[in-house]
Amino acid sequence: MQLVTEDNITALAEQRWATAKDPRTATLMTALVRHLHEFAREVRLTEAEWMAAIGWLTATGQISDSKREEFILASDVLGLSMLVVQMNHRFSAGATPATVLGPFHIDGSPELGFGGDMSDDVDGTPLYLTGTVRSLDGSPVSGAVLDVWQADAEGAYEAQLEVDEARLRAKYRAEADGTYCVRTITPKGYSIPMDGPVGALIGQTEISHFRPAHVHFLLTAEGYEPLITHLFEEGAEYLDSDVVFGTKQELVVRFEPREPGPTPDGGTSAVPWVLAEFDFVLQPCAPQ
Repeated sequence: MQLVTEDNITALAEQRWATAKDPRTATLMTALVRHLHEFAREVRLTEAEWMAAIGWLTATGQISDSKREEFILASDVLGLSMLVVQMNHRFSAGATPATVLGPFHIDGSPELGFGGDMSDDVDGTPLYLTGTVRSLDGSPVSGAVLDVWQADAEGAYEAQLEVDEARLRAKYRAEADGTYCVRTITPKGYSIPMDGPVGALIGQTEISHFRPAHVHFLLTAEGYEPLITHLFEEGAEYLDSDVVFGTKQELVVRFEPREPGPTPDGGTSAVPWVLAEFDFVLQPCAPQ
């Protein structure tokens, strides 16, 4: 019999988890055990702190559901989500950079035509987002799908509201020449949810719990790497203190106020509106 001691517990636990039938699982779990034990030793973790952490994880799971991903939010504010994004999406220079998905994406958004209004009478200043989707060599990416979503003027996403239909989200398809046009409302900066375990933890610090004004995009096209990204409003508050570390200079766009008149979709606005122009550049898939 091998007696367990403070000195040998880590090696014993690593040996056990190294028996995982899948090699990648063995790699992940042995490294997790090693680093968790190192963390506990470094901070001299107390039993009370260990129980508090277990309670926090339990509460995070209990508040999560099909619309609220509190664990994703936790990963976001710890900077882990952005680290994973950057390690796994090392695009070529010139390609639009990726950023975090966030906890409020909903599958199955309705499809709208060129310039279709995804705001559907939600209060706010009309915003037209337009430009092209192209490859690194400048050629248009015809038919690229742009899955778009955002918060309303109060900072709330559909996933946070009791609504029965799609709200401020839609899918658009790039034209043959790569052009796209999204109609929505101008976003505002907002606080992440502070009513759960993540908010309680943030509340114990001086960390800003706000995100700068932005619109989310998920672009897909055959032969290209999927692109999860945001467009941020130039000059918006919190660009330098985004609580989920998602801001990148390449994604900051001028939101230009316009007077009533012609709009990029070929129509006319009877009220003042805002224009944002941005060209998405997709990374071709690596040859198989």
